[in-house]
Parts: sequence; C-alpha cells; structure tokens
Amino acid sequence: MTDRRSFLKFGAGAAAAGALFPISSQASNGDTKWDQEYDIIIVGSGFAGLAAAVEAKRLNAKSVVVFEKMGVYGGNSTLNAGQSCFAGTELQTKLGITDSAELMVKDQLKAGRGIASESLLRHSAELGPYVYQMTQDCGVKYRDHIITTGGTSATRSHQTIERSGAGFIQPMLKTARELGVETHNRHKFEHLIRNDNGDVLGVQIRRGYHFGHEDSGELINVRCNKGVLIATGGFGFNVNFRMAQDPTLTAEVGCTNAKGATGDGLIEMLAAGATPVHLAHIQSGPWASPDEGGFGYGAGFSLYNFPHSIAIDRNTGQRFMNEIADRKTRADLELQRRDKDGNPQPALLIAPKAEAQKDPSMKKVLKYNVAWEFDSVEAIAAHFKVPLKPLQQQIKDWNGYVANGTDPQFGKRMDAGRGIKLTAPFIVQRLWPKVHYCQGGIQINTKAEVMAAKTGVPIKGLYAAGEVTGGIHGVSRLGGCSTPECLAFGITAARSMMEA
Repeated sequence: MTDRRSFLKFGAGAAAAGALFPISSQASNGDTKWDQEYDIIIVGSGFAGLAAAVEAKRLNAKSVVVFEKMGVYGGNSTLNAGQSCFAGTELQTKLGITDSAELMVKDQLKAGRGIASESLLRHSAELGPYVYQMTQDCGVKYRDHIITTGGTSATRSHQTIERSGAGFIQPMLKTARELGVETHNRHKFEHLIRNDNGDVLGVQIRRGYHFGHEDSGELINVRCNKGVLIATGGFGFNVNFRMAQDPTLTAEVGCTNAKGATGDGLIEMLAAGATPVHLAHIQSGPWASPDEGGFGYGAGFSLYNFPHSIAIDRNTGQRFMNEIADRKTRADLELQRRDKDGNPQPALLIAPKAEAQKDPSMKKVLKYNVAWEFDSVEAIAAHFKVPLKPLQQQIKDWNGYVANGTDPQFGKRMDAGRGIKLTAPFIVQRLWPKVHYCQGGIQINTKAEVMAAKTGVPIKGLYAAGEVTGGIHGVSRLGGCSTPECLAFGITAARSMMEA
C-alpha cells in the first residue's frame, strides 16, 4: 500500500500536487461495504468515457456504468470545435487527399519535439479507421469539408456538422444508453478503493454532488468486476495545480475548459502511485479571442480561416508567423505581441469575407462583437491604429504568395489556402491564447493500463484514457488530435478490461 509520504517521492509534478491538496487513497482489507457493483466502472462522460462504454457493451459486458460529476454530460469534450483527425478515410479519398497513419504519427512526433510517445501515437492513429466508423455507427454526422489544422502535412481534420464536440457526445451518449449503459450525473469520483496489494477493487463516489459544494451528497462504494476507467480530463481550471507546474499560468490567463476540469481523477491516481508524466507541458490555444470567455465562437472562426488568412502585428502591420504552424509555435509568438509599455496587444487575424462567410462561425463572431467587418485596408488601419503602408504592402505581398504558391516569409503550406486571395471586404478578429489542453497526466501503456511509478508495471484493475493521461503528445499537441486519441484509448480500455 502506498501512503502519502512514499507517494511524494515519485516526482516533482506529483510532489507539487501533494503540496497543494490533501491527497489520500482509500484502501480496503476486504471489509468494505459495497453499495453497488458493475463489471466496468467509467468515471467521466467525455469522448474517452463514452467510447469505452459503447465498446464495452459491443463486447457484451453485462453491466457498465458512467459516472459524471457535473450536472450535464460531456465535460470539455462538448466544448471543442467538433474536429477529429483521421488518416486514410473514404472522405479524404473522395476529396483527393493522400494521407496515412504513418504520416499522421510523423507530424505529431515533430510537434512533440522529441518527447512524444511514438507507440501511443501509433496505436491511436492506426485505430483511427475503426474509431471513425464506430462514431458514424453511433450517429455522428461529418461535414463533407475536411479542415487543415496547424502543423500537419495533410488535410485530415474531420468535423461534425454541428461544429462542436456535442456532435460526438450526444449520439454516443444516446447509443450507450440504448445498449444498456447506466449513466449518472452529479456523481463525483472521490477515491479509488484498493486492497493491500494496491489492486483496484472499485471507487468511492459522492452521489448527489453539486459542483462547488464539496460536501454535498452522500458517499457510496461501488465495486468493479473487471476494471475502473478514469477519463476525467485535464486540470486547466485548477489554477493552483497548473501554477505549480507552470507559474506563468496565473488566474489572469483565460481558459477554454469547462469549470469541472479540476484534475480530480489525476490527483487520485497520483496518490495511488501512478507515474506522472509531463505535467508542466500545458498548451494554450492560438486561435482564441480575448473578446469572449471560454472556448467561444472565435476559435471556430479562426480555425476555419487560418489557412487562407494572415495574422499581423499591430505595431508593424506585418505578419509574424506561419498561421498554420503547430499550436505552441503560434501561441508563443502571439504572446510576444506587446505595446511599447509591455502590455498585451493582441494580433489581428484578417480574413476575406468572401471565404469566411462560407462557415457558420462568421455570423456568430460578428453578432457577439468578437470580430468586425471592414470595407477597406484603410478602415482596418484606422480602427486598430496599425501603420497603413506596411499593412497595404503585406496584403499585396500575401496575394502574390497565393498566386505563386509559395510563402517566402514563413513557409506556410499554400495548398491549404486553395488559392484564395485576401480581398475586401474583410472580417477581422483579435488573437490571444488561452489555456486549453494539458499534455501532462499519468502514464499509460498501449493497453490503456495505468503504470505504477514504484514498480513500472500496471496497477491492476486501473485504466485511464484522454486528457488525464500524459506523455502522448510531448511538448505540443496538434489540433484535432486529442479527439481521436481520447476515443481510441477509451475503446482500448474497454477491450483490455473485457480481456482481463
């Protein structure tokens, strides 16, 4: 049995967690009174949790339960742009796109800057075709248009017609229930229940929990016959925890996450002896707008328009980055945009209305004052106090790059912009990064088993999937790549538990 003192020896990330929170892990000597019992217990109702639930029932699990601590299902998964990168799909072939799992892994390893897990990335990418088909079997509907996301060498981000993660969550939740999965919201995960060997026997749940009222509800003990999957997501909204990993991510830095992203599952697994990986690698979204809270509408607008638009520094009127570089590259460069006194001066994304209006996000950003329409370059320069002549020259140069098919400034993939020039009228949105995704978490293997720090072997009965895990993406995660990873490892966890 691992006590708190021995747990603190496992690493700096884990130690920081222990210093900030009263961590404990409940043990059982065989005398635990069980209130409920299931074959498979799933904690978290996002992509990973629901994929595991569906797959487990497909594999004839007798009883599966999903516990969700919030009042609604889906967590962070409902808040994304509904994108998922798959390689080698029928839609790619239809659109004349050549791609492969091998190329997808290569792109992700490059973004990971030498510390991403090739084995885990490969497992996820190779399972992609099955994931793509399974989601469609559940009723997920994809658009006919595939999006180019930053850092990729092929266009592969498939998007739901809803353009939000709800396009995955709602049909998958419905399918899970139809297959017989029990789902319970306002059920907060408190502790793992383990025997004297450290094997996971079940979980302690706070039934009737209301977020922000930590003593609400009643405690129940739930036994598992095959395993527990922790799919509770990241810790982006836990300011103390994220500051322990990266002191620059103070409360002044915005966050795209749901408020329930507080790291409960991660912290409890660390207390149980799981191996912490890359906790300090916390990614900010370079597509975010400072003119709205959370993920917002601006993210969808910029994601759609980055390939054929330019981002300019308001001090110079010039581009300062490849608009479809990987997220870390762009976020770091955006954070460097400052006024003469060192205060934030968000960059401007300038998009041609003729193309921007083809995406539903344009109406939303204009309606909610997240972006503005201008009839001329002069109007943009006057409104944002940008040097006019350099801005005019930059747009002229950019349109020349479009015509020639090469970007001598920053090496942007010009095929992604499909020959679209930047012409009036323009839609302009401000850009400033927000905390978005935690690359760090606990270590798993390709069976989604949680690895023990002390022994280097799996903790029996314990599985994890999604953002609660770490080490998969390395320093920087490519856009559209968390969704397929969450789904793939949720499916993998279900398979592993059914084989146990």
